[in-house]
Amino acid sequence: MTSTTLSTSPPLLPTPSLEPPQPPIPGHPSSSAHPLDFPDIDQTELLSVSWNQDYGCFAAGTSCGFRIYNCQPFKETFRRDLKTGGFKIVEMLFRCNILALVGGDSNSHYPPNKAIIWDDHQSRCISEFAFRSDVRAVKLRRDRIVVVLEHKIYVYSFMDLKLLHQIETLANPRGLCCLSHHSNTSVLACPGLHRGQVRVEHFGLNMMKLINAHDSHIASFTLTFDGLLLATASTRGTLIRIFNTMDGTRLQEVRRGVDRADIYSIAFSPNVRWLVVSSDKGTVHIFNLRVRVFGEDSSSQLSSVQSPAFFHQNSSTSVDALISPSTGANPGSSLSFMRGVLPKYFSSEWSFAQFHLPEDTQFIAAFGSQNTVIVVGMDGRCSFDPVHGGEMLQQEYFRFLKNDSRPR
Repeated sequence: MTSTTLSTSPPLLPTPSLEPPQPPIPGHPSSSAHPLDFPDIDQTELLSVSWNQDYGCFAAGTSCGFRIYNCQPFKETFRRDLKTGGFKIVEMLFRCNILALVGGDSNSHYPPNKAIIWDDHQSRCISEFAFRSDVRAVKLRRDRIVVVLEHKIYVYSFMDLKLLHQIETLANPRGLCCLSHHSNTSVLACPGLHRGQVRVEHFGLNMMKLINAHDSHIASFTLTFDGLLLATASTRGTLIRIFNTMDGTRLQEVRRGVDRADIYSIAFSPNVRWLVVSSDKGTVHIFNLRVRVFGEDSSSQLSSVQSPAFFHQNSSTSVDALISPSTGANPGSSLSFMRGVLPKYFSSEWSFAQFHLPEDTQFIAAFGSQNTVIVVGMDGRCSFDPVHGGEMLQQEYFRFLKNDSRPR
């Protein structure tokens, strides 16, 4: 059961860039803003971190509010601190003024069963969604608001908050869900109703695909910007698989390791040549992908791929369209030539480049510019050699919660 409160004026369309907002902080539509309360920095607890849609910024939900950071160059863009408690979910919409917020368990004003859509330019809530159970995640794109509960996903129109879709899922305590963000595609991926299954909705085509990705439960997945490729990992955390979301074909499989691991994050590079994976083993892995790379002007290609005719082709044709013949290979076993004779392990593709971190630190990773990887949790940036791979080099390091780097 859900209820939606709409403010007297409709939600504003996202603006192209995020400007530092004015001092007032989030408040309930029917109440005035709470007084600012900047707590002792050492007492601030990090509740969550999440990227914006192009990985150029990240949001940190803290025990006393939230903060927004720019990645390159690194700097804190703005923060909101409250006396009433913090936010366990802070979801950005690119770099615009719209944010989705979900309060932490100790937040007396924003309970964890409500998703708040906040306009930071107007310093007010423009809508809220209340549920009987806790909100596990909120995902945004320019035309959709997606609220994830443990067993159900609600998809709303951003313009009028009309409920468009309800999707039943297997138990989803991690709030797994991701969206495409290209203007020509509207794709959502979420857990299916069976263990190891991912459900992919192509809303623009009114088509749904079920992908049986793993034997174990799904731990993490991500889509490319256009939603045409899906990368998945299970709770075993040993193998990462890349699928064509059109027909569910598996395009590539790479191996993170042999021991079980908890996968924290998976991200494609913008050119879809690389994949970065982080886990509780303290290593960031980069894999070389053998999938098709779209150029900068890919709208015509995407239009042809999205046409109904594409889906009537046989699977081998669609797979060939997504496999790149020129991309280099990841390291493999010297016995990989005996594929089909020896166990599958010996034919595995291993990571192309690595960076090692303390195992007790939870972190997420994504690609920056010029062959760099940004790691949040470690609070820094490292680079990799795109030709030879191997150990990555740390370039920058920031303790973003400890430094008092507020805009001045």
